[in-house]
Amino acid sequence: MKHNFRLLIGALAIAIPMSINAQVKPVKPEGPRKDEGKPKMERPEGPRKDEGKPKMEKPQQPGRPEKPAKPEKPEKKDPKGGMEMPKISGFVQGMYQANINDEGELTSNTFRMRRVRLSVDGNLYKGLSYKLQGDFSRSPMLVDAFLKYKVCDAFAIQFGQFKTPFTLESPINPVNLEIFDYGEVIQKLGGYSDVCGVGGLGRDIGLMATGKLFPIKGEEGNVKYHVVDYALGVFNGNGPTTTDNNNRKDLVGRLEVHPGLKALTLSGSYYYGKYTKDDNENCTRNRWAAGIQYSDGNLMLRGEYLNGTTGYLNDIVDDNGYPIEQFRFSKGFYAVAGYNFKLGKEGKQTLMPVLRYERLEPGDMNNTVYGLTDFYTVGINYWPLKSVNFKLDYSLVQQVIGEKTNSHRIIGILSYKF
Repeated sequence: MKHNFRLLIGALAIAIPMSINAQVKPVKPEGPRKDEGKPKMERPEGPRKDEGKPKMEKPQQPGRPEKPAKPEKPEKKDPKGGMEMPKISGFVQGMYQANINDEGELTSNTFRMRRVRLSVDGNLYKGLSYKLQGDFSRSPMLVDAFLKYKVCDAFAIQFGQFKTPFTLESPINPVNLEIFDYGEVIQKLGGYSDVCGVGGLGRDIGLMATGKLFPIKGEEGNVKYHVVDYALGVFNGNGPTTTDNNNRKDLVGRLEVHPGLKALTLSGSYYYGKYTKDDNENCTRNRWAAGIQYSDGNLMLRGEYLNGTTGYLNDIVDDNGYPIEQFRFSKGFYAVAGYNFKLGKEGKQTLMPVLRYERLEPGDMNNTVYGLTDFYTVGINYWPLKSVNFKLDYSLVQQVIGEKTNSHRIIGILSYKF
């Protein structure tokens, strides 16, 4: 019994300290380590085991470029190489207009928002891009909505709603115009406030092919410009956000040539179509335009002539009782000139004095010279910043045939783009 008791006491004496050591983390002693007295083994500075051996490199496969070293920063991907985040942009135009009669009396004046545009565009896939643009100056209105697939410089195709390829001036963004707005002849024969009463914004719904041909290369092999730009499309012919109301499609095309100089452009465009409005069903809507422009970043000269034939139906019928189509002939031209003066630090500001002369003959239903009007405009076009533009224009509107009255207008427009 005593022997068993002694064995139990001995086992407890050994087990208790061991359990305490297992539960409590030992603290490293501050004294010398066990190996402190031993000499420290240092790695010899002699040659490594593999130093004498030749380094084995992977053989370079013929025709395959050597794999480049990993860059410190990731390279930016080409935005045309795949889907990218949408880009949001737009511009706002606030406008003041005062109309004065020939006696110097103020007949009307007003502030208004001329345009409030918001755009979203980007790339969906290599060569496939899109654009959406709306205007909010009066009420939400769709301006542009299209998909474009670029195969190469020589050929691209787009479908949706966008500007028709007609005239030299129409493709210019209104913020970048030299005068406050497009010329009168452009508006009356270019699908803005057309004499046929159909269309708006210079846009329509359709399918268009575009491209650039015959590249001119510089000394380093880069393309400086292309000799020929073309655009050809098929459209409803009924204006933006509107379905077709006849079984005819309108054909519109523009050809631009840069004869040996990038700054010089010769342009020709044609519009062949039919329109239906009110009592006029499938009536003629044909237009053509020819223009020239020189723009080298400082001096800007542009002129264009437009001619239009618009059909209409009245009470005149043929022997079978069908209405006979009559024609309204319209024509006009404009010429604008300006020069950019560099101002401010490093010439980042530009001030352009500008002159424009226009003549519009809209014609009437009796094939007589009606409403022949001349427009003389002088103004300034100022860019204090890349995103801010101010235009101030004075115009003398002189009616040559008809009432032969003169009127005056003063227009100031402030634009901000982002």
